[in-house]
Amino acid sequence: MYYIGVDLGGTNIAVGIVDEDNRIIKKGKTPTAPERGADAIVADMAALSKSLLADAEIPLSEVAWAGVATPGTADSDRGVVVYANNIPFLDYPLAANLSALLDGIPVHIENDANAAAKAEAIAGVAKNAKYSVMITLGTGLGGGIVLNGEVYSGFNFAGAELGHMVIKKDGRQCSCGRRGCWEAYSSATGLVNITKDRIEDARRDGRKTVMEEMIGGDLNAVSARTAFTAMKQGDEVAAEVVDEYIDYLACGLGNIINIFQPEIVSIGGGVCGEGDYLLKPLREKVFYKETYTKEGTPQTEVVVAELGNDAGIIGAAVLGK
Repeated sequence: MYYIGVDLGGTNIAVGIVDEDNRIIKKGKTPTAPERGADAIVADMAALSKSLLADAEIPLSEVAWAGVATPGTADSDRGVVVYANNIPFLDYPLAANLSALLDGIPVHIENDANAAAKAEAIAGVAKNAKYSVMITLGTGLGGGIVLNGEVYSGFNFAGAELGHMVIKKDGRQCSCGRRGCWEAYSSATGLVNITKDRIEDARRDGRKTVMEEMIGGDLNAVSARTAFTAMKQGDEVAAEVVDEYIDYLACGLGNIINIFQPEIVSIGGGVCGEGDYLLKPLREKVFYKETYTKEGTPQTEVVVAELGNDAGIIGAAVLGK
């Protein structure tokens, strides 16, 4: 049998046909264009799914189910998206509507971060773990928790919003309305903001930094790579930025490990491309500074997520398992 996995984003709808070994055998994408409304988005999900099946010469009768990884609060029991910020879903019966366009096959839905965590738990770096957590460092900070092989989302399907635990009281303003959220410091956006602040501090204090040349004096040119790139060139201010960023990231990871004690925490997102420049100091800060468990106790592994941009598709496709 085969499975359809739909990864719904604010910019694109990505769809994949997944086999029984959790491998994507065909995939494609189409613009989301959320301003068109929910029904048009679902119609495109169905149309792209059928097109990919046709290309792969797989009849719909050989598809066991479809799954959708969606932004927002997804009531997986009812197949309803309760609310999504950037997609026009409000108590929207996503599963039923997509199923109707796919000849009645079952459709499962889940929050996108939770689906990615399940993908890593079933087919990725955490596939041999009963307890795992996945963190995605992007524009925001997404999180998913898998306990005993099942996604944990709370009684109201809004759980595991790990990016919105406060790590600094009355700290930076977060998009959720709170101050000091982990997302405000440890997302890629958080790293950009820390970098901008330290460049401004350096200007005021008369300190030289390679980052100034890299951005041509324009703070709007700062990216999540700026500080890491400059640090590798021996830039002192950049090294302080990276150290501060990893401090915040380690604080949040330490909280998660202390609460859940997962076997594996996997981290995804573009920042992970820094490899050991990120992971080596992060692990040191987490295990020697932030976690309750010490020597003699089995330790959580902190690793880079394995599935990359395919995690949403695979996570959606395995929702029926």
